[in-house]
Amino acid sequence: MLTLADVAKSYGTRELFAEVSLFIARTDRLGLVGPNGAGKTTLFNLILGEEKPDTGTIEWERGASFGFLPQESAPAGNETILHLATGGRRLEPTDDDHEVDYSFEPRARKILAGLGFKEGDADRPASTFSGGWVMRAHLARLLVAEPALLLLDEPTNHLDLEALLWFQGHLQRYPGGLVVISHDRAFLNELCTGMLELRAGRLHYYHGNYDDFVREKEARQDQQAALYKNQQREIAHLQRFVDRFGAKATLASRAKSKEKQIERLLEVAVEEPQEELKRIRFRFPQPPRSGLKAIELEGVEQAYGDLVVYRDLHLTLERGQRIVLVGPNGAGKSTLLKILAGLVPLRAGRREPGTNVTLGYFAQHRLENLNSALTVFENVMELRTAANQLTEQQARAILGAFLFRKDDVFKPVGVLSGGEKSRLALARLLVHPPNLLLMDEPTTHLDIPSIDALIGALQAFEGTLVFISHDVYFIRKIARQVLHVHRGRLTPYAGDYDYYLEKSK
Repeated sequence: MLTLADVAKSYGTRELFAEVSLFIARTDRLGLVGPNGAGKTTLFNLILGEEKPDTGTIEWERGASFGFLPQESAPAGNETILHLATGGRRLEPTDDDHEVDYSFEPRARKILAGLGFKEGDADRPASTFSGGWVMRAHLARLLVAEPALLLLDEPTNHLDLEALLWFQGHLQRYPGGLVVISHDRAFLNELCTGMLELRAGRLHYYHGNYDDFVREKEARQDQQAALYKNQQREIAHLQRFVDRFGAKATLASRAKSKEKQIERLLEVAVEEPQEELKRIRFRFPQPPRSGLKAIELEGVEQAYGDLVVYRDLHLTLERGQRIVLVGPNGAGKSTLLKILAGLVPLRAGRREPGTNVTLGYFAQHRLENLNSALTVFENVMELRTAANQLTEQQARAILGAFLFRKDDVFKPVGVLSGGEKSRLALARLLVHPPNLLLMDEPTTHLDIPSIDALIGALQAFEGTLVFISHDVYFIRKIARQVLHVHRGRLTPYAGDYDYYLEKSK
């Protein structure tokens, strides 16, 4: 359906990639991974014709259709959500009734419902929804249209857990092909039958899902390292002979022969194994031990204007619990975290932190955690207190663990990428070690190695944790208890995520 042959792309003197060749069939389910800045989105732009390759060709099969979901969408206008989801396709009959697909609107409404839109939302103006909900409507448009190939750039970023699971199931039944950029390991494992990795300017194919890719990549790297080591050992052995005997008349011909052997080896030289890219590495410092009760809510009522989110809410968290909040979008999960953090006023009731509790809050919208008027370095240094006289050296050490090094620490927060903002927000949590940690979508904008580092840090964390996430792999690694939030009510499940899935059927 789509063929790329020897495609290369550079920006100025920076070569992004070269010699990229790929064939995508109508039934392929491919994940596209690689470090940030490797060129994944640029490769999509080349496929879409938004950019031109420097060399090489990109050819579509005649009549093949495609749909593309970017990471961000343009602001919505006055059209309804249904209009967005149908791409403006006419839904009402005219004199040319044969042009109307009567199944189109019901299909669009069903897909919108699957993505989390409530009854009646489809007929509301898109401009009354947040950017994340507008992105869901654009995603619905692609699923309604059913092109032969879907190109999806981080499609799960704006989905809550329930919408993600519906979307994943829908894609598993999707009749066309798929290429997806994602940092969601479980999503890639469930969907993909092949993985593409863009790394150091080259595109590599691996059969299987993401976990298969990790195993195969490690095996290839081990094999390449062994071949490279053996070849370098042989070249060094031959070179020693040339250096020692090349000037002796009796051995000159043998030395010349050895030189030719070296030349032949260099013609088919094994590429030197690439160094692993630097990854964030950190642990939460040992926090002070809290009392048995971490925090308690008693008879809490909270509302936004006339919209009551919680009424007569009771909740007690105990030291050491690791709770994931689940439930449909708009159920009040983020609001509950803010209530626990003491960030929203209560109409009624009481919020009582336990003895010796120190709280850390990681907001879904990272700028809530950051001072956008300051630099990266200043965002850490501003947390100094009389009790914690953080030195510049200590601040640099913390930032270095999150890959902010040298002049990077002087970047204004306003120019940071989503991933950099997430890393900086995590770095700030290390300045005053919390023993009650509240995290709202902590994996968003983090690449998979960074998510793995966060998982390791949280598994070693000895305090109390409450978090929201739509990353199933992350949830399974971290959560020990589940709290289902729906219509202002909390339903606890005294087991992990799989226990919750079984009991909530």
